Amino acid sequence: METVKYTVQEGNTLWGIANFFGADADEIISLNELKEPELIFPGQVILVPVSKPQPPRFYAVRPGDTLYGIASRYSLAVDDIVKLNGFANPNLIFPGQIISLRA
Repeated sequence: METVKYTVQEGNTLWGIANFFGADADEIISLNELKEPELIFPGQVILVPVSKPQPPRFYAVRPGDTLYGIASRYSLAVDDIVKLNGFANPNLIFPGQIISLRA
């Protein structure tokens, strides 16, 4: 089983994270030995089991992000992200914007 490290963001729930990655919440709980899975917190790093490592479907742009940096982080092509999101100007992304990384 492959795993990815995920840093919990404000507003995340364990079940939301599982859904986002297409993982099973109970497997995340077991893998991370979470005693109280409803008590995850921003900044906490958890392991998420995935059948095949792939980028998340969506990404929330953070301050300082660029499409090149995001693409590099997830081993994607900038052009693919641009096409998937229909960006008129790929140099104009902003913090808080949600972009698609895969279909």
